[in-house]
Amino acid sequence: MKKTTEKNNTFPISSIRRVKGSRRFVREKVLQILVSHFVSGSDINELIDNIFYRDYKIDSDNEVTETAPKEKTNKILTEEELEELEADAGIDWREEDIKLAHTIINGALAENDFVVEKLKEISKHWRYERISIIDRVLILMAVSEILHCPEIPIKVSINEVVDIAKIYSTDKSTQFINGILDTILTFLMNENKVNKTGRGLK
Repeated sequence: MKKTTEKNNTFPISSIRRVKGSRRFVREKVLQILVSHFVSGSDINELIDNIFYRDYKIDSDNEVTETAPKEKTNKILTEEELEELEADAGIDWREEDIKLAHTIINGALAENDFVVEKLKEISKHWRYERISIIDRVLILMAVSEILHCPEIPIKVSINEVVDIAKIYSTDKSTQFINGILDTILTFLMNENKVNKTGRGLK
């Protein structure tokens, strides 16, 4: 007789363990999304679903379904794989958190070519390829906020990515990121590309 097992009623984990979102948490998740996108080339919307919303496609038998065409079946996660990915608690995002995440991501994708060009121009003593992907993305995120989040003060945007760099990057990263952003900010201000309003003027 074939042995059968009942599904765990507490699955998925994120349905029973929740934490409140915050702006810092938003930026950390956006960092994960953008690094994954640039490193693996994964679809940005799928990464947002997986990392930000913790929403995964699942088929425990790995069968072809209407939402899982045959050629993409290998991308459907089993329950065991999903449990590993959902080791963290689920996140309860506020509407303003969701808006901020999408604004930073869309702005980062829009400004990527500009930031790459500036990094190559500014970091003369470093080959662009040698710059940590985390540092590159944090700089990109700050530029995105500066240009696309008019209500967020420039100092906040820079300080946030520098603080995140202290956690996820190297000891030298904070000084490097600060220096690069200072140069980029000077250029943007001279070109009258920075438009802040309300709280963003502080």
